[in-house]
Amino acid sequence: MGKVTGFLEVDRQDRKYRPAADRIRNFKEFVIPLPEQVLKDQASRCMECGIPFCHDVKGLKGCPVNNQIPDWNDLVYKGDWEQASRDLHSTNNFPEFTGRICPAPCEASCTLNIIDEPVTIKSIECSIVDRAWKNNWIQPEINQNKTGKIISVIGSGPAGMAASQQLARAGHNVNLYEKNEKAGGLLRYGIPDFKMEKFHIDRRIEQMSKEGVVFHTGVNVGTDITVETIIEQSDAVILAGGAERPRDLEISGRDLDGVHFAMEFLPQQNRRVSGETTVANSLPVLASGKHVVVIGGGDTGSDCIGTSIRQGALSVTQLEIMPRPPEIENKFLTWPNWPLKMRTSSSQEEGAEREFSVMTDKFTGKNGSVSQLHCIRVDEKFSPIKGSEFSLKADLVLLAMGFVSPETSGMISDLGLDLDNRSNVLATDKNYKTSNEKVWVAGDMRRGQSLVVWAIREGRQCAREVDKTLMGYTNLAL
Repeated sequence: MGKVTGFLEVDRQDRKYRPAADRIRNFKEFVIPLPEQVLKDQASRCMECGIPFCHDVKGLKGCPVNNQIPDWNDLVYKGDWEQASRDLHSTNNFPEFTGRICPAPCEASCTLNIIDEPVTIKSIECSIVDRAWKNNWIQPEINQNKTGKIISVIGSGPAGMAASQQLARAGHNVNLYEKNEKAGGLLRYGIPDFKMEKFHIDRRIEQMSKEGVVFHTGVNVGTDITVETIIEQSDAVILAGGAERPRDLEISGRDLDGVHFAMEFLPQQNRRVSGETTVANSLPVLASGKHVVVIGGGDTGSDCIGTSIRQGALSVTQLEIMPRPPEIENKFLTWPNWPLKMRTSSSQEEGAEREFSVMTDKFTGKNGSVSQLHCIRVDEKFSPIKGSEFSLKADLVLLAMGFVSPETSGMISDLGLDLDNRSNVLATDKNYKTSNEKVWVAGDMRRGQSLVVWAIREGRQCAREVDKTLMGYTNLAL
């Protein structure tokens, strides 16, 4: 694939960011695309690996949606961008999403990552789909042969969108329900616009609508309409509501004003950017002119940092209970799996202080509002280290410690569905069927908090199982 000696002749070159001083002035995307010739050169670095771990289907070490990465790298190298787009879309419904916000496990699994020079797979993927949109190669795929089957999908995040699009293309009538004003789930309301502007979602919604998906937004299933009613009206139902229950920090002072979950903060700003009239919380949660502390070191915490800086925070500090990771992983122990190593996000580069091995003991405040965090350092077993106590000034605390499960009250409890030991809806990854014979489940609601690319994979595979059950066969790809 690519140029046989490309990996020997061409050094890795990836996309760069606009200067932090410029990009923090707005909520626009700031990644600078690579020129076409550079992309061709980068694609030429793809090797003829004996086992292409970047899309190893059996071991699932690289891309969860099994992108045929060597194939479209070769096509880009040869300049056949349109065929590269067809290959890319054969496994991934929304590569413009993953090309922007996926952490790229494919690059970690790349054979060239053994020498820390993996192929720039994510940048090439993003360039393929962006070029495809620009050249109008992406069109609705309308199936004129309708099956007459009605399928309802509840939740319009990446799992629900992928399942709906696949089933519409199979000829089914698909109703997609979303409780918020607009479709997209956490892609729209959790991911800041500076990481992915929302016109990317809007274009896909328009494509899916033309393919036959009917969007029902502003409909909270279990409140506005019973899930039993939807089941009665449908031949099959897919639950794709995500894992929305956040991990809390139940310590003294948690009830003070100014202590909020990340998902009380991020969706508000996304709604401001898009001009939505509906605001999730009656009172605005803003970082402007405040000392902000973000608790949690993952992607959601990073998103809180970038948003706080753009809102004009006086300072931003990020706390992580885990120890500081190594700067460089031990390849012999980790490759081709995802390694634990020190990573610095674009938001963290913009001016956040980071503290590792820190546990928050309590919040204190004045006049009912938070003003300080009282912390202590912990050892590798998370035991407090005596004498290491310290305090941080804070006017706003954002809890970004991940999500523990879907919200089980309402729709899930109404159906009496079986749950696993983590309170996710129980279903195997073989058929995605729940304990209700007409109900399937996909995405974070089934597997727990995970990546967008895993949600797309689950949505596609769940759609295939539903199609096979209803029709006795399926032509949908994995």
